[in-house]
Amino acid sequence: MSQSPKAFPVSWDQFHRDCKALAWRLADSTPEGGWDAIIAITRGGLVPSGIVARELSIRNIETICIASYHDYKDQGSLHVIKGISEQILADAKNGANVLVVDDLTDTGKTALKVREFLPNSHIATVYSKPQGRPVVDTFVTEVSQDTWIYFPWDMDLAYSEPISGKKDG
Repeated sequence: MSQSPKAFPVSWDQFHRDCKALAWRLADSTPEGGWDAIIAITRGGLVPSGIVARELSIRNIETICIASYHDYKDQGSLHVIKGISEQILADAKNGANVLVVDDLTDTGKTALKVREFLPNSHIATVYSKPQGRPVVDTFVTEVSQDTWIYFPWDMDLAYSEPISGKKDG
């Protein structure tokens, strides 16, 4: 996060609304016969996957664990910690009818890594930045590339300086 002045804090309520909006969009693109499975890209995709799975009545939930933000600031090299289960890979026909969910696509590198395993999967994110946008199939909100999204699980309640920098009182 190279000290971007563009902070986009997201509350739990807002994140839940945005995840439901993602589910509404996905409901319109559900393949005939429904989704065979949902794959959450961990860790960011765990919460939205749970909400989307509930809204779309998907019971088969899997994870792929990919680390890219090693210091919570800058995206580094990708490291696949846990791959997709052999059963889903065998049943998935290159990802057809498999929904992959993450919280954000930044550069698109993580989504491209998932496409190596499941090239025909449908990748959906709650938020997208311009560099990652071409790699995902569905998203809800786009923010500028230099915006840092603060997810609710990354924040505590604390005092916030006014934008003007002037303190009241």
